[in-house]
Amino acid sequence: MRDWIRKTTRFLKEVRTEMGKVSWPPQKQVIGSTAVVMVSVFIVSLFLGLVDVILRTVMATVLH
Repeated sequence: MRDWIRKTTRFLKEVRTEMGKVSWPPQKQVIGSTAVVMVSVFIVSLFLGLVDVILRTVMATVLH
């Protein structure tokens, strides 16, 4: 049990050290990237919804 605690403590210290080495992007860049992702997801979901409606209509027509 003590070995597990010692290894976990060492791991967390190493994580903290490595996190200090990370080059974090500015807040403005993060917000901009998030906006691009959200708009892209919205556009793709509209496209897939449209394809679904078209295929559903075609399949209903073919099967009747």
